[in-house]
Amino acid sequence: MPPKFTAAIQAFKADKIPVFERGEEEYERSVATPNLLYRFARPEFVLQPETQEHVVAIIQQARRLKLQLTIKCGGHSYAGHSTAFEGVSLDLRRMNWTKLDMRKKTITFGGGCQWGNVYKTLINDREDGYVINGGRCPFVGVGGFILGGGLGPFSRSIGMGSDTVQEISIVTADGKLVTVKDTDDRQSDKGRLFWALCGAGGGNFGVVVEMKLAVKQLRAPGGVVVAGRYQWFAGKDEPDLFDQDDFMSTMHDFYTTDWPERMTIDSTWICDLRLPSGNGVRFLTYFDGDKEDFDATIDKYIKHTTLVTQLKRRSLPEKTTRFLHETLVAQWSEETVKAFPTNKSYSIYSSFVFSNDRPTIERVTTLIREKAAAFRKAFPGERVEFLATFIHSGGKMSNPSPPVNSAFFWRKAIYHMYLTLEWEDKWMERDMRAFLRDAKAELRPLSLNGMAAFVNFPDGALPGSISERMYWGDNEEELRRIKQKWDKENFFQSDQGVRLPGSKEGGKGDKDEGDNGKGDKGKGDKDKGKDEGQGALDQGDDEDLTDSLAGKQWEVYETKDIVADLQELADLGF
Repeated sequence: MPPKFTAAIQAFKADKIPVFERGEEEYERSVATPNLLYRFARPEFVLQPETQEHVVAIIQQARRLKLQLTIKCGGHSYAGHSTAFEGVSLDLRRMNWTKLDMRKKTITFGGGCQWGNVYKTLINDREDGYVINGGRCPFVGVGGFILGGGLGPFSRSIGMGSDTVQEISIVTADGKLVTVKDTDDRQSDKGRLFWALCGAGGGNFGVVVEMKLAVKQLRAPGGVVVAGRYQWFAGKDEPDLFDQDDFMSTMHDFYTTDWPERMTIDSTWICDLRLPSGNGVRFLTYFDGDKEDFDATIDKYIKHTTLVTQLKRRSLPEKTTRFLHETLVAQWSEETVKAFPTNKSYSIYSSFVFSNDRPTIERVTTLIREKAAAFRKAFPGERVEFLATFIHSGGKMSNPSPPVNSAFFWRKAIYHMYLTLEWEDKWMERDMRAFLRDAKAELRPLSLNGMAAFVNFPDGALPGSISERMYWGDNEEELRRIKQKWDKENFFQSDQGVRLPGSKEGGKGDKDEGDNGKGDKGKGDKDKGKDEGQGALDQGDDEDLTDSLAGKQWEVYETKDIVADLQELADLGF
């Protein structure tokens, strides 16, 4: 271990900050990841601060010793932005305390909370009829979700996750603890920082150690909501679902419907070659109302008899606390240490942002059906899947207007869609990257402004030199000015993050995955809007990234138990 890391470990232990080194159980649990693309990620050590003072001490020491920090909350970044490939992992998981104040209708929590920690406060106190505007998975980190904007099950009724933030406490690059509020003057330094954190805060301006959110009351009488799940596949003697005559017209009507803001329906197009059932669509329903209103809404807007029947049958009314427990927090237990991931697969993603006008929807869905057919033809017998997930947006999330009133820019979105490619054999990576690259080239021109992507569903292959514009649109320059104020030395170098004014390069991830060390791609200057409609933003060397992450991780990979590691690789079939 280089001397500076040895010195850092001694300094952190002297400050009574929990430090874990390779081979220790907490280290191994912290670096474990369900995405095998990051299987060799081995930071020099892991820090798990327990207090805000710990984080202040960490930033001060890291600045002094020039340590590279990677901030981790839930560890669910699709692009591995919370995974430390080298340097030091700053794992906030121990800062998971919560304080619910129902008199003021607020909840305050530590920066290391996952949504399970937060939801259980309402569950334990049986606060029916109230929700906290959070994610769909209990193991997702609150910080990353909120700082990217956040799309929750009831966000169409109550706004984005970041719209319900009242206060944020953050340790900035100079090692100072700063609290910013929604009441701060928007033109003040603190007001501008608060604005930036609500949609563009992940890893760009500091380490968030505490948040206060509004607890929102839903409209349904009796504290009841309706939620459900239905997977639509063809029957045994029917043609594949995607080939049925009325399937596409049904889906076109479904996506172009201006649904009441109380209704949220997420959907995923499934092309999983491991399943014998052919292609299908999974629907997840969330309704801020009673069952009678839910059924009437489904009857009004969907005409396909089977879909109407099954969506109504598979969606049940329940108290909001039961919904949070069973739908979002099933199997959650604070007392049980989370086991190592059992999902032994590789995955890559890319996101898009769509309106719901009919020409756009018809082109998008047609492309997805064509890609599913091409996927099945190209990879018969392989253990691979192609998914297109539409997260229902719009409603209250379309406010405030214009979009420059929030750091999250794509307020006109009706659907945030992300593609997923997953495979089990590492030799498939080149083919999967090539497939996703081609799909992006066709779908990107249909995204808002011909470029939009959502930072909460990041694509690790996007060059850092253009990702700012794709994630934050016209807010890019203001975010850079705020970066200059609060982190003028660019200490927090986030992959695909906010850069300093005048910078031609992105954060630490530019040469890691985005441009493969070759400089700008896709005409990555501030005139990127000229590429609209051409798909040029996504054109690049995605295939050249094959094995690049594992190769770079391997350069710094180190273990204290080679026998155990070899056994794990053998179990994975390498």
